[in-house]
Amino acid sequence: MLPLRSFSPWIVASLLPLFSLAGSPSAADVLDEPHLNIIPRTADELARIAAVTAPTKDFDAPNPFEANPGGAATVRARTNADAFSQPSGNIAFEDELTFKIGNGLFRKLWVSSPSSTLASDGLGPLFNARSCQSCHIKDGRGHTPEGPDDNAISMFLRISIPSTGEATNIHDIKGYFATLPDPTYGTQLQDFAVPGHAAEYRMQIDYHEIPVKLSGGQVVSLRSPTYSAADLGYGPLDPHAMLSPRMTPQMIGLGLLETIPAADILALADPDDANRDGISGRPNIVWSQEFGMSMLGRFGLKAGMPTIREQAAGAFAGDIGISNPIFADPFGDCSTIQDACVKAPNGAGDVRGFEIDAKGLDLVTYYSRNLAVPARNDAGDPKILRGKRVFYETGCTACHQPNFVTHRLVDRPEQSFQLIWPYTDMLLHDMGEGLADHRPEARASGREWRTAPLWGIGMTEQVSGHKNFLHDGRARSILEAILWHGGEAEHARTRVIDMPPADRDALLSYLESL
Repeated sequence: MLPLRSFSPWIVASLLPLFSLAGSPSAADVLDEPHLNIIPRTADELARIAAVTAPTKDFDAPNPFEANPGGAATVRARTNADAFSQPSGNIAFEDELTFKIGNGLFRKLWVSSPSSTLASDGLGPLFNARSCQSCHIKDGRGHTPEGPDDNAISMFLRISIPSTGEATNIHDIKGYFATLPDPTYGTQLQDFAVPGHAAEYRMQIDYHEIPVKLSGGQVVSLRSPTYSAADLGYGPLDPHAMLSPRMTPQMIGLGLLETIPAADILALADPDDANRDGISGRPNIVWSQEFGMSMLGRFGLKAGMPTIREQAAGAFAGDIGISNPIFADPFGDCSTIQDACVKAPNGAGDVRGFEIDAKGLDLVTYYSRNLAVPARNDAGDPKILRGKRVFYETGCTACHQPNFVTHRLVDRPEQSFQLIWPYTDMLLHDMGEGLADHRPEARASGREWRTAPLWGIGMTEQVSGHKNFLHDGRARSILEAILWHGGEAEHARTRVIDMPPADRDALLSYLESL
């Protein structure tokens, strides 16, 4: 059988009910997108989409509209640290206020209960940060702690244990890895606590260097991390605890990624590598707490969340300890064993109901959805065009899918029917033992990660003050990130190692231009 990626997206939409993706419910079960108010595409639109998203064959000039990776939502590239903090370029004037109010809630510092600031209390009792902005600094990437005096505020360890029983609500999702929270520490480790409570741990990272020889005599040193939970505040971890480091990713373009048609993402899936190209992208199918159904996972480093709203709600609960309409526990991620934490004062009550209510969650979601992608510079530079050819010919586009056209939507004009260039297929890929965390998430194994979008990658240092990449920031440059690729990407990695230095330099220049 041909892989679904061999068919045009609109043909896939009609064929999907006939297929069953390996290790998943029938694909039709995850085509439902209840968070979107979709206008069906016409035959004329489908033909236009096919033409504009066809694989590039001409590398003598940029593709039409390639310099605007977010479509009409693209904004002018700024030269300061605010480059990732601009609203969608096509946002209506009257909606800028909604964006700014959402930004205010995103930046808001929460305080512990009880407090005289009743609209801001509810922090913790255990937490990783006091605001969304504390982790997503300038809406960019987090950073790894550098030295004993630097904190890990934009990085934490997820934790779970294997489950031997059937998982609740997900019995219909084949291939789901059932896990449970650690009995004492819950689903993630918090390194801060409000007064009167002990923090759960201190993150400890030990690195050792691995040299990699490249053609032309260059040697690149990769730092390989080992993670441990030091200074545990509530006793030992479960002996079967699985830990996974997570550094906060950049925020730009999330609303556009959310509105890529599920059918178009599933069309790229080839779970059994039927075309024998070594790439076996798989969709993560997750259980939505908000909608009570299985949905396509899109967000998070393993695509463990289906929507921006649910991702934001999970972060409020797990990272800050703030209850909300989707994750309602006012004590956040405290386990039942942490009795004092569960019984501590909180900011919920008969009046507020939740520490952040539905309106507040919607405002933060709107802000997150409309963080704009900056325009590209120098897309027509000869060296960058040479690097683009190398990128395509090396096979990078097998996972880093260059472009999509988003759904046509009734009520989201900023994201509606946009040609976008995110360079991701939104699928899970086995990245090899070097990047494995050995902790599954939904249908993602301990070796699989969602393909990271590449748009804006060249502005990382400008926005975040560093060049740390990958899920845990171990890579200190784009080249190091490439050299950590293994598994399905091993062949492409080898080609980068062996290619002429001039081609490798052009490839890096191209990536920096994104």
